[in-house]
Amino acid sequence: MVEPIVYGIPNCDQVRAARRWLKQHGIAHQFIDLKLLPPNPNKLKDWLNRIPHDSLLNRRGLSWRALPEERRRSVVDQATALELLAEFPLLIKRPVLEWQQELLVGFSDSLYSGLGLTDPHDPR
Repeated sequence: MVEPIVYGIPNCDQVRAARRWLKQHGIAHQFIDLKLLPPNPNKLKDWLNRIPHDSLLNRRGLSWRALPEERRRSVVDQATALELLAEFPLLIKRPVLEWQQELLVGFSDSLYSGLGLTDPHDPR
């Protein structure tokens, strides 16, 4: 099985919860720190072709609030979101989990359980 890839930052509570869930379920995964290795524009474009830009863009965090108001208002579609996310990768909602054809943003037990990453007969 190809390992899922988790994109995030190590000190993010949601990223830690997602990685803990994967570990508790015995699922090996790769972790990519968005601060050290931000996704390139092609990866961002791929993600934005698979999910709406509003699902990938974190408008609640400090990075968003630090942007000038006119820059925040300029994000109106996939193209403008791509430009902003390429420039400021910490605006990506976290974690992003990429596995096979699946792309999940955020973490919840039910969301991850529904992926089929685990053996359905495993009582964990």
